[in-house]
Amino acid sequence: MDSRTLCNRRFMASLFAGPFPGHAIIMDPEPVENEMWCYGDFTLPGRPLTEWLPYLLRDYEQRLRWHEALDDDSVPFVKLSTGTELFAAAFGCPVHIYEDSPPCALPLVTTPEEADRLAVPGLDAPPLARVFEMARLVRQRVGPEVPISVPDIQSAFDIAALIWRKQDLYMATITYPGAVKRLVEKCQQLLKAFFDTFSREVGEVNLCHCPNAWAPAELGVWLSEDEAGAMSARMFGEFCLPGLVDLAQTYGGLFMHCCANADHQYGNFKQIPNLRGLNRVFQHPGPRPAIEIFSGQTVLIVAWTEEDKVLEMLDMALPDTRFLFNMPGQPLEQAKRTLERLRERCSRV
Repeated sequence: MDSRTLCNRRFMASLFAGPFPGHAIIMDPEPVENEMWCYGDFTLPGRPLTEWLPYLLRDYEQRLRWHEALDDDSVPFVKLSTGTELFAAAFGCPVHIYEDSPPCALPLVTTPEEADRLAVPGLDAPPLARVFEMARLVRQRVGPEVPISVPDIQSAFDIAALIWRKQDLYMATITYPGAVKRLVEKCQQLLKAFFDTFSREVGEVNLCHCPNAWAPAELGVWLSEDEAGAMSARMFGEFCLPGLVDLAQTYGGLFMHCCANADHQYGNFKQIPNLRGLNRVFQHPGPRPAIEIFSGQTVLIVAWTEEDKVLEMLDMALPDTRFLFNMPGQPLEQAKRTLERLRERCSRV
């Protein structure tokens, strides 16, 4: 491992769980063309994994080039990108493939009885087995030191909301709450089995799936919690919060993406022990409530936001606010100039 990557790892570990070293800046590279997306993603049957492997490696090489050319805080890794359908598909959900966006799971059940009949799938379920096989192929090519990231990780409730037709699921939270909780628990069991096996078998891992950051695996797991905007704080506390707390306690912390209209859940989010990072897609009233509520506790991960908005957030920052800015992909020379301007505003300790 080169000295700069090691230095960046130490910096990021301190950002999330140590003395504040200064705000982090990660410059995303320009995206690599992926001619395979018309087939969905590599977890779907029908195409050999070797057809997907070159794209994953080109994406890593692009990240490595930007890392070597820029003095940002990136840690290069191989990104096992998938759609949100992965774990729902392992339960047996059919998958719809779009022409111009990632695939999605179609609902499998509509009633409590159907949900109760579902068994927790094993990690040899075809979509998950292909994740582990792809990780092995990648590891053979990049060696033992390069982190390999997880695929898309949805929370247990979000997976349940893909499996159970959503309008029926939300009605069942009132009429059959026990059945909903049992399905969520099955999804939680599968998530934990996946995290345990992925970390054990893959070796050097990056548990971040969104955005393109890195943190030591011992600081916790990463996931998306996007159903939070569709329910009240009380309902979230009953159906979602227990699973998030369990993951944080089991793995030493939690990093969470949430692009829902979910400011009303901030009180619930603060109950998650060691909530290391929160990636929000801010709606009205913008980032100020999150800055005021999470400063001193949680790193605010700001992804793919234009430079003027980043500067506005820095103006809002409190003395104990910690930011990680994951900037949108830019051509290399433009990225150098953007990084230089941001470094002037983001002092380092």
